[in-house]
Amino acid sequence: MAEKEPSQRQLRVAGEIRKIIARFIDRGEVHNLEGIDTMVTITKVTVSPDLKYCTVWFVTSGGDFLQEVLGGLQLAANYFRKQVASQTSLRYVPEINFRVDKSFEEVDKIEKLLNDPHVARDLKK
Repeated sequence: MAEKEPSQRQLRVAGEIRKIIARFIDRGEVHNLEGIDTMVTITKVTVSPDLKYCTVWFVTSGGDFLQEVLGGLQLAANYFRKQVASQTSLRYVPEINFRVDKSFEEVDKIEKLLNDPHVARDLKK
């Protein structure tokens, strides 16, 4: 079954949450990430149709320290939730969960396959 497209409200709320979380990460205000020497990028934020659950997808520079960053962000989820509550006018602030975005790894795999000499030979035929 095909997934339903997110509503405009879901997209707006997701965009606001993304801005708030990214701002705190960029400023280095997440104490759980101190000592982890990598750049964290928020790639996507999805919000459930009832706006009660939010998933934040992220990557790190070079794919380093993914589990450490995931643990630190998950520990800071309630802090982010309080910040979202104070900076938005949402009736219900969604529960925030963090996930590692593996889509870039998949793109790299496909690139490597397409650049393989055996596959390139077959594509020329």
